[in-house]
Amino acid sequence: MYAPERQQEILRLAQESGRVDVLSLAEEFQVTAETVRRDLKALDRAGLLRRVHGGAIPVGRLDFEPDLAGRDAVAADEKDRIAQAALAELPADGNVIIDAGTTTARLAAAVPVDATLTVVTHALPVAARLADHPGIALHLVGGRVRHRTRAAVDAWALGSYGEISADVVLLATNGFAPDIGLTTPDLAEAAVKRAVIKAARRVVLLADSGKFGQRHFARFGDLTDVDLLITDTGLSPDDARSIESRGTEVVRA
Repeated sequence: MYAPERQQEILRLAQESGRVDVLSLAEEFQVTAETVRRDLKALDRAGLLRRVHGGAIPVGRLDFEPDLAGRDAVAADEKDRIAQAALAELPADGNVIIDAGTTTARLAAAVPVDATLTVVTHALPVAARLADHPGIALHLVGGRVRHRTRAAVDAWALGSYGEISADVVLLATNGFAPDIGLTTPDLAEAAVKRAVIKAARRVVLLADSGKFGQRHFARFGDLTDVDLLITDTGLSPDDARSIESRGTEVVRA
């Protein structure tokens, strides 16, 4: 396959899935990772793709927000590993905020039925997974529910989080990077995420490595706001050390 044909196919794959990564493309086309990087660079220069850490996304997708089912299908195995590792961060008989997100929803699904703690969430998927746990005191924060994420936002949600002090928040994000921090496509969601960071004494970010380097419209915090990042082994050791040098502990599950 000639380079222009390969690049056309890479563009098609990116438009279909919303993202392509270097290693998968190298395996798909039986070429080296460096060849794929040259293809992505050419497509980026042509304005057809935007390079991100480890791969590329179609132009115009930086602030595109897939629906819940679409996001949940991305990096499913990695999200499961992150969720399992995050169980250790739940305080026994303590109180925790669980943010809206597909990885945090997987965490909620993994919480043992006999767990005893207080959970506060504004995410309907999280609440649904914990509602039948008899030992959990579940508090559902209200507000306008965004259909795309099933999360409550706006004044009611912000007011509720302003009245509590939790042991820990399990936080989600659409993108994270040392230079720009934590970002998400929607301003209302960003405001709630900012509020939950302030409402907890410890901040644990659950984010798969595919989100590293991604930037979205609404910024809601810095990596320095995060005490612990739980991610997967797709985040390189060098990038993990760069994050840790700023004071955030990193666990690669």
